[in-house]
Amino acid sequence: MAQMTMIAAITDALDVALGADDKVLVFGEDVGKNGGVFRATQGLQDKHGENRVFDTPLAESGIIGLANGLAFQGFRPVPEIQFFGFVFEAMDQIVGQAARVRYRTNGRITAPLVIRSPFGGGVKTPELHSDSLEGLFVQSPGLKVVIPSNPYDAKGLLLSAIADNDPVVYLEHMRLYRSIKQEVPEGSYTVPIGKANVVREGTDVTVIAYGYMVQTALKAAEQWQKEKGLNAEVIDLRTLSPLDIETIVQSVKKTHRAVVVQEAQRSAGAAAEIVAQINENAIFHLEGPVLRVTPPDTVYPFGQIEDEWLPSPKQVVSGLEKVMSL
Repeated sequence: MAQMTMIAAITDALDVALGADDKVLVFGEDVGKNGGVFRATQGLQDKHGENRVFDTPLAESGIIGLANGLAFQGFRPVPEIQFFGFVFEAMDQIVGQAARVRYRTNGRITAPLVIRSPFGGGVKTPELHSDSLEGLFVQSPGLKVVIPSNPYDAKGLLLSAIADNDPVVYLEHMRLYRSIKQEVPEGSYTVPIGKANVVREGTDVTVIAYGYMVQTALKAAEQWQKEKGLNAEVIDLRTLSPLDIETIVQSVKKTHRAVVVQEAQRSAGAAAEIVAQINENAIFHLEGPVLRVTPPDTVYPFGQIEDEWLPSPKQVVSGLEKVMSL
């Protein structure tokens, strides 16, 4: 198997999907000749043609509107929002239209589209380029929300998303694009949507994370074990909607304590939902409250201070210490 970065694994997945099904279309701002702002679509227009991989105007609402129309007609569009902070321009097309069409038409029409977008901080981008807005879409029935944390999952989850008959918001953390290499199989394979992965076995506390925060949680768990001799189990959610509550509850029943880590602001986000689900499904197995490690409820900060704003391994270790003391 080839060693790939996450961006290479995403390009490979798109190449495989375009080659397997002529109903798959890739489009967005600069995704054609230029191969996208991060080069996720580099070379795909030359290989699959300008009718399958093409540029659009700088208009997010138009991009998703086009995707909706194509999806309603049986195509499998994979539009790209260049940076997720600009998704507000397309909110009605995603939440008001794509997410509701199956219910609205009693199952007669579906929207098999995958909205790809880079998101997340730590790379010193200006405002509206680093926001973690996944919570807005987790709260929208009809959408699936997928966030890979490594190259193998990125390819397998993207192929699952493209094959799905409902709209999927597929978010790619910018800090992971080229920071990790991993063996990735050639050709087609899938990673199931809605199935979390236990990436580190442990017995003393469960740490639940997604996206780049999986790497932060793993670093914290290793540091904590060296310093205290305690073992944290780390769960990579992979998918925020649907949420794999079964894997979470199974782990909490083993460790009896939990910490949820997210990069999005604190209030009313995915972490809050996970805490609620643990309380509803495993409260009698807990030996203390479930804690959250998150940034504060502020606008995403300028690059000069984002390292202080984002959750760090040190902050996660502090959370582990606190939950063990309760």
